[in-house]
Amino acid sequence: MKQILLLTAGLFFAFSISAQEKTDSVVVPDADTILRIRNLNPYFTLHVDSSLNYKLEINKEESKYYWYLKNSPLGLRINKDNGLLTFKADKAYFLSGKLKYDTEYKVMLGVQNLFNPADRADTAFTILFFNTEVVTSKARPSVSGIVTVDEGDTLRFTIGCENGNFPVEFINFESSLPLKTESSITKCADEFRWGIPYDFVKDNDTLKTKSVRLLFIATDKFRNRDTAIVRVNVRDALNYPQKKMEYEKTVSDYNRYIQQLKFTFRSLDKKIKKVRGSRIAFDMTSSSTALAGTIMSTSANESQKNVGRVLPAVGVTLVPVKEAVAPNKVNEQNMVSQVRSSIRRLEFVLSENSLIGEKDMEIVQKTARLKAELKQSQLQLIDVPLEGVDILDPLQANQYFNDPKVNKKYNRRKK
Repeated sequence: MKQILLLTAGLFFAFSISAQEKTDSVVVPDADTILRIRNLNPYFTLHVDSSLNYKLEINKEESKYYWYLKNSPLGLRINKDNGLLTFKADKAYFLSGKLKYDTEYKVMLGVQNLFNPADRADTAFTILFFNTEVVTSKARPSVSGIVTVDEGDTLRFTIGCENGNFPVEFINFESSLPLKTESSITKCADEFRWGIPYDFVKDNDTLKTKSVRLLFIATDKFRNRDTAIVRVNVRDALNYPQKKMEYEKTVSDYNRYIQQLKFTFRSLDKKIKKVRGSRIAFDMTSSSTALAGTIMSTSANESQKNVGRVLPAVGVTLVPVKEAVAPNKVNEQNMVSQVRSSIRRLEFVLSENSLIGEKDMEIVQKTARLKAELKQSQLQLIDVPLEGVDILDPLQANQYFNDPKVNKKYNRRKK
């Protein structure tokens, strides 16, 4: 019996040792060989008046590794030897625009073995800055608060923005009077363009000036608003397109009247020329008759002498016939000279009052001078028959008026 107990105890001890050996061989862990960062925070949120000091750790000997950052915001640093991440959020960074509130910055972080470049770990984290002090974004037009312009001009300026905690999301435009602008204002850097019409200032406006208030309302995503006001004083100015149309109509009437005078000049001058030819023919006939009578009166033939005594009387008789058939048109000659002088004067005045440049500021005075000269000429030539003058071929009338023979005749007459 005692032997049986000893045998049982020996078998139990042997089985216990075997089980213990099997269990110990299973739980032996392997060595940690992969490089990793043990305490990386993937998201940092930092107040503008606070600072960051965060110690990064790895699962290996730190003295054999160095740390680095990529794409980091201004002011964020890391100690390359021990992995200490530091940042001091200075307000100057945000006021200068180098950093922005409520903006996520993704930073690339890495650690690498000094002796084995392949032994490295690259990852990333995000950092965001916020401010409890509310700084409202503002709209800033590129002009001063008061602008003075004239009718017919185009008012142009840019709407800038001065961002606070949160950038401007939308700009709304309003005005104290209904305006027809050439552009829409919805965001920063948009250009405001307004072509001011000539009839903007009414006759009952005092001092010939009208004011309009332009409001540019900037709004961020939290509905914080800032309003920029520009006051525009519009002065009454010349309606140049309308005055130019009036000038062109006056010039058209001017040229038409000159053409009428040229046709009248041609008609009258031809009539005078025809009468002059008839009178010359009578004068030549009368002188020829008198000369023939003188010659025949010295003839030996008695009958020829009698005829010679009669012929001078015939020549004298042709003088009253000449005056009856082709009277001397003194009034018509004076009228033709007056018409020609008026044409020359009108052409000179028209050339002196032609427009200069795209926008002649003396257009009103020049139009008035043309109208006055046209009216004066019409009054002076009121007795000249212009009715029924055919203006189908102005080139023909111009050629006749500028004919060198005609010019020579009237220039000689003036002398």
